[in-house]
Amino acid sequence: MDVPIYIVDAFTDQAFSGNPAAVCLLDQPAPEQWMRSVAAEMNLSETAFLVRNDAAWRLRWFTPTVEVDLCGHATLASAHVLMTTGGEIPEGIGETGLQFETRSGTLTAERSGTSIAMDFPATPAEPATPSERLITALHPAAPPRPVAAGRNGADWLIELENEETVRSLAPDFGDLAEIDARGVIVTAAAGDSTLRAHPQTDFVSRFFGPAVGVNEDPVTGSAHCTLGPWWSERLAVSDLTARQLSARGGTVGVQVRGDRVTLTGKAVTVLEGRLCAADMIWDRRT
Repeated sequence: MDVPIYIVDAFTDQAFSGNPAAVCLLDQPAPEQWMRSVAAEMNLSETAFLVRNDAAWRLRWFTPTVEVDLCGHATLASAHVLMTTGGEIPEGIGETGLQFETRSGTLTAERSGTSIAMDFPATPAEPATPSERLITALHPAAPPRPVAAGRNGADWLIELENEETVRSLAPDFGDLAEIDARGVIVTAAAGDSTLRAHPQTDFVSRFFGPAVGVNEDPVTGSAHCTLGPWWSERLAVSDLTARQLSARGGTVGVQVRGDRVTLTGKAVTVLEGRLCAADMIWDRRT
């Protein structure tokens, strides 16, 4: 039994930038330990597993170490694979819309020009005070001064005074992994360096998740379900463009609609292949 697998760079229109995700197309539900093993083997920030369920797809996401409740870039990668492979799309859905059944409820994705728009739940951050340990872990040499901070249940959000402070962070990932959170989002209004290259950008961010096996995520869709409401309130607009300042970089369109957020981005397939001897691995891990 060979399993089709793809690697897709998400939230970018150029290969080898954005956030890479692996996407596995399954013809039956897989054992959880098998999916964990594949995700560890792929060693990307996320591996997505898709299996048909009538007119929708069951979708699960795994980092190299844990299963997560929500992943934006691997959902974008999954939609991109299904839309570009054609015949895999259920009858009645066509190439304009897909439904995913996930641990975060039903998510949808549809074409939006040359991009893909995804409907996600908003996860606004409530005001909260981060510990000195967290702030020091973000940049031990010169801990930043937060402008504001909040918590959405899974992640911390730390707003800093400017883009350059966000860019300059050099976290102690060992200390950051000890923080009781999935990850830490740091953000600021877009500064001159980003605006020169990406003039429409409203805000920038970085995402650190060593507690779930991802020291720094290149482009984090789920974080923008929190960043969208945060910056929509501050800037008094509902349509925003964001830039994530990882080494690979990526761009996310964000539209806030009450308790939902539309995330829009492009994706590029960089690898198509098959997991060989998957049945042997499956049997051993069942």
